[in-house]
Amino acid sequence: MGAARDIALIGFGAIGQALAADLGRDPAYRLAVLTHDAAQLPSTLRALPDVEALIAARPALVVEAAGQSAVAHYGPLLLNAGISLVIASTGALADDDLLQRLTGAAQASGARLIVPAGAIGGLDYLAAVAGMEGATVRYISRKPPAAWSAELAALGHAPDRLASAVVLFEGSAAEAARRYPRNLNAGLAVALAAGQARLSVQVIADPAVGGNTHEIEVESPAGTATLRFANLPSPDNPKTSAVTALSLAQAVRRHFASLVI
Repeated sequence: MGAARDIALIGFGAIGQALAADLGRDPAYRLAVLTHDAAQLPSTLRALPDVEALIAARPALVVEAAGQSAVAHYGPLLLNAGISLVIASTGALADDDLLQRLTGAAQASGARLIVPAGAIGGLDYLAAVAGMEGATVRYISRKPPAAWSAELAALGHAPDRLASAVVLFEGSAAEAARRYPRNLNAGLAVALAAGQARLSVQVIADPAVGGNTHEIEVESPAGTATLRFANLPSPDNPKTSAVTALSLAQAVRRHFASLVI
């Protein structure tokens, strides 16, 4: 590797495969995947057997799409090695110690820890008003019952017969990310942009929504804003929005772009 647009992926599940398909259409990118099972990869992708091989390959950028444990295990090693990292599993940053290790490693090496917008937008607005006294932000996650089958069953509900919305959680973004590590990454991204202290989170299983819906309500001395994103779920994982892989691909392109919007 070593060319300007060599990209390595960690994880080759639904998100990793969609991301590889997207970037693979552009010959400017050469893709490799950290995997212990090279047989699962298309012949167009290079397999990297371990993190040592990944670091030795010196990709221009690494994209994590393998879960919060992958952020904790690989993130510090890559950033310490001076390799910038885009993370899909933003919820991992609810761990303050891990966040400090990651940002400390990035600062020391000059690498960048990149948090993409993921399933939502408007993070630039949230960050702009976050420092204002009195600013408050509320994030509401609504997903179809199929995304919460286990959680609903634990509460005594039949997911396929749910007649009305059920509030599963209300509280802080960090606690939401800890409870639901696979599907509250968007809430943690909002918290990073807006500030943990300003944010409240509500998680709802709602039979009235057809896709993964994210609502953000902002009040500040600069004004008010209401943002709503109704995303179709990934066909391979109903807990993940299909737009998530598109957001990761855009984060990769922004990393190399001359004009950044």
